[in-house]
Amino acid sequence: MTTVPELFGSKVFDDRVMKARLSGNVYNSLKQTIEAGKKLDLSVANAVAAGDFDCGILICGTGVGISIAANKVNGIRCALCHDVFSAKATRAHNDANMLAMGQRVIGPGLAIEVLHAFFEGEYEGGRHDLRIQKLMAIEKN
Repeated sequence: MTTVPELFGSKVFDDRVMKARLSGNVYNSLKQTIEAGKKLDLSVANAVAAGDFDCGILICGTGVGISIAANKVNGIRCALCHDVFSAKATRAHNDANMLAMGQRVIGPGLAIEVLHAFFEGEYEGGRHDLRIQKLMAIEKN
């Protein structure tokens, strides 16, 4: 599931462009959660952590600040990605459940490709499980 806050990101995620370029499932997920993301707080990360959504998207000017903030929420593994390889790798290797992007950094065409890579990617498990367990253990301390 996706979530897009209004701050800066609304310019990248123009509804007409999204509908034309995203698959039905990704577009529907984006639309289902866009209202929740209009709050300029961590409601999106909290909703993902609570299990209300499988994944979320956070957009700000650079993506840096919002990704740092999201990673303060227990259960969130937010990755800042502005390229397709990183979006695929973070899902496969880190089981990331949130994607951050910067509206001032990425254009709409590449943003859509990154979204596809992130949401089509799957966690590989196996050799990556120990890393995820260590990350989750940090939250308990």
